Amino acid sequence: MSDGKMLLHACCAPCAEYPVSDLLSLGIRPDVLYYNPNIHPKFEFDRRREQVVKLGEIYGLSCLYSDDFRMDDWLSRAWEGKYDSRCDMCYEIRMDYVARYASEHGYDSFGTSLLVSPYQQHDKIAKIAEQCAKKYGVDFAYYDWRPHFREGQAMAREHGLYRQKYCGCIYSLQDSEFKDKIIASFPDSWEASR
Repeated sequence: MSDGKMLLHACCAPCAEYPVSDLLSLGIRPDVLYYNPNIHPKFEFDRRREQVVKLGEIYGLSCLYSDDFRMDDWLSRAWEGKYDSRCDMCYEIRMDYVARYASEHGYDSFGTSLLVSPYQQHDKIAKIAEQCAKKYGVDFAYYDWRPHFREGQAMAREHGLYRQKYCGCIYSLQDSEFKDKIIASFPDSWEASR
């Protein structure tokens, strides 16, 4: 990994909490990028973005974000045949964007807070991120933060960060055992918030 300027993709504030803290302890001050068009509904997408911005403020880091919200990618079957699963599509869309953004904006490397979660497909994320890094000529900063997942969640709780109960896409919401409670937390009806 390069010692230069680093971009950290944040899937959400609670998952980014430990990686940010760890990188700072190593003397690395990353810029934080929220790019997650997989998050649904729109209210949840906005809420998670706001929390990543709050995390950046807590640590005094630059926080960048995209308002790219693409429900159609997740509702269509266009991904079938190109990817083994929706998760593969989701990882590639995000890592490709982050790697390209890093390359185009003078970053030497990028990482992702997805690598803190024991609920994500860790090896697949790392493989896709490495491929995207090579494609755009930047380094992928690999860290296995999974042993510190609970620690990061506790830190997020202490900072008053919103901690969600599903991965983010509409399908993970439908599968969540907390679905009714999650939907009840939206300000409008489920249909109106899509």
